Amino acid sequence: MAKKQILLTNDDGIQSPGLWATAEALSEIGFVTVAAPRDQSSAMGRSMPITSDGTIMKESVHVNGQDWTVYAVGGSPAQSVQHGILRILKKKPDLVVSGINYGGNLALGVSVSGTVGAAMEGAAFGCPALAISLDTDKEHHLSYSNDVDFSSAAHFAAFFAQKLLEKKFSAQVQLIKVDVPRKATPDTPWRIARLSPNRYYIPGAGKEDAWDKPHLLDYHVGVNWEIEPDDTDVYAIHQRGEVAVTPLTLDFTSRMKLEDFDSFLRE
Repeated sequence: MAKKQILLTNDDGIQSPGLWATAEALSEIGFVTVAAPRDQSSAMGRSMPITSDGTIMKESVHVNGQDWTVYAVGGSPAQSVQHGILRILKKKPDLVVSGINYGGNLALGVSVSGTVGAAMEGAAFGCPALAISLDTDKEHHLSYSNDVDFSSAAHFAAFFAQKLLEKKFSAQVQLIKVDVPRKATPDTPWRIARLSPNRYYIPGAGKEDAWDKPHLLDYHVGVNWEIEPDDTDVYAIHQRGEVAVTPLTLDFTSRMKLEDFDSFLRE
């Protein structure tokens, strides 16, 4: 049987150790093509910036005794998936994987996440897709720190990638999001969890500057456990210490009956 074709990307950029931990793990179950943003591209969601140059640089990376031919894309994570499918690969991949991300992609922040956005773009092409993230301290979110151990997250990346390759998922599940606790081991339990309905990353203005000066808004992690449901991705990661697996769909339509909403507007 021919090895399955896996397109791997991320939002932290082509040099991220999390990307290479994933590549190594996935290489055990399929042929991995890496097409990832040339630059750090966190928090880009599924954006398609018109300022992206769309260049593709073929590079060689030596990781754990193995040489990898990889493709650094001048574009967002979602654009990297597009270039991978439309220009680099000869045919549509069997699976698109995005990650491993430095930091969890949880709750209402999923639409901001470049990791999830890349997986969404893969799903829009009709490919099974997986977005995987590892909970880390904020100081590592935009880093390429080697102090972060991705081995357990890589185990779960391969585990759920195999599930996506083997199983016929419902049409209502177009991608899955996996978040791994920072202290996880390969034996850590996993559970299906819905998105938290609350903010996880709380934006803030930080130090106030004059309005005509460049200013980046800051953020911090904040969870109100008094209102956090016990079946969410946030609860699974932080209260249960379990891997949170969330099935997602590209259909953002509200799950209420459309005829009820029609009646509501016409009253």
